Amino acid sequence: MPAEPDSTKARRMTEDSRHFVVVGAGQAGATLVAKLRAEGVAGRITLIGAEAVAPYQRPPLSKAYLTGDMPLERLMLRPERWYAEHDIDLRLGTGVATLDPAARVLTLTDGATVDYDRLALCTGSVPRRLPPAIGGDLDGVHVMRDLSDADALADALVPGRRVLIVGGGYIGLEAAAVAAKRGCDVVLVEAGQRVLGRVAAPQTADHFRDLHRAHGVDLREGTGLERLTGEGHVTGATLGDGTEIEIDVAIVGVGIAPDTALAEAAGLWIENGIATDMECRTSDPHIWAAGDCASCLFEGARIRLESVGNAIEMAEVAAINMAGGHAEYEPRPWFWSDQYDCKLQIAGLNTGHDAVHVRRAGEALSHWYYRDGRLIAVDAMNDPRAYMIGKRMIEARISPDPGAVVDPDANLKALLKA
Repeated sequence: MPAEPDSTKARRMTEDSRHFVVVGAGQAGATLVAKLRAEGVAGRITLIGAEAVAPYQRPPLSKAYLTGDMPLERLMLRPERWYAEHDIDLRLGTGVATLDPAARVLTLTDGATVDYDRLALCTGSVPRRLPPAIGGDLDGVHVMRDLSDADALADALVPGRRVLIVGGGYIGLEAAAVAAKRGCDVVLVEAGQRVLGRVAAPQTADHFRDLHRAHGVDLREGTGLERLTGEGHVTGATLGDGTEIEIDVAIVGVGIAPDTALAEAAGLWIENGIATDMECRTSDPHIWAAGDCASCLFEGARIRLESVGNAIEMAEVAAINMAGGHAEYEPRPWFWSDQYDCKLQIAGLNTGHDAVHVRRAGEALSHWYYRDGRLIAVDAMNDPRAYMIGKRMIEARISPDPGAVVDPDANLKALLKA
């Protein structure tokens, strides 16, 4: 097919009267509007965000930003002026109250209505909170999800304060690391038998348990929270084993849930999030979804990947298809967590693993997950080389012999040809 003349392309773009609307001004939403413009979309683009601040990075909130190592301006994905320069209508400080797919109209929380031709839902996720019946609504009880949460925590984590962390997943462990680094007395409780019980092997859990205890965290496994106590402000906690402790601050890290309320009320297909096909399209042909709120197919299962990488890659595929292309999204799971001086990098999904092989090379440590002889995931702790090579192996479906993997003298890169 001959290339479209530049003059024809320019005329087509100028005549584009479509309205592209993106709900959710996080990593996925910001990526999606930028990709739409990069794909040559000349129609109107509107990005709607409930927060009053322009799109910013979220992972550093519980890490470098909270510790004071990253200023606010470095959190921003782009300067706010960039959106105006690219003719993107950035509407901040307002949410979406209703979505009418038949009329293709959004009603905002400020009462305004917005029509659309093509819509993307990038609504992200919401933190799970403790119920009021057990003190979840007391002052001094925090979650960590957005900038206001981080700012509130920064004010609360004063040296010497007694901090209770509820939950031993990555959210809870990162919060414990920050609180300990800020000089707080930290107790972390995990109702399961070990930290990271749902997401990592016992070997990885052992590493991080030892790391936190070495930094003074009172880490208690197999002990949940019975209730928080206090008159207006939290002052204590009763644990599942009957122990009562005095606290000044509580941080709830018991997971997140996809923000599907708008999509569900509009009648879209919901299955472990807003269900999407390989082109990131929802059950409505004029609506796409990307990021934490969206589920996709991976090896026969419908999954959600709560990561920056997924938000970016899924949003870019959605944008290509909204612009008229036919790209397919191929999930490539990868994650990371920073705790103290340890950087954990994860490639793949360890679901259903039947063997874990440990590689130690000096201070570097990595755990290699296998299922039926196939390499499916790698946890790398201060070992970026193992992470990068393991990621390439997983994506290429290369499964080296575990004996070679755990040999510290083996050349990992050479195993890519195994």
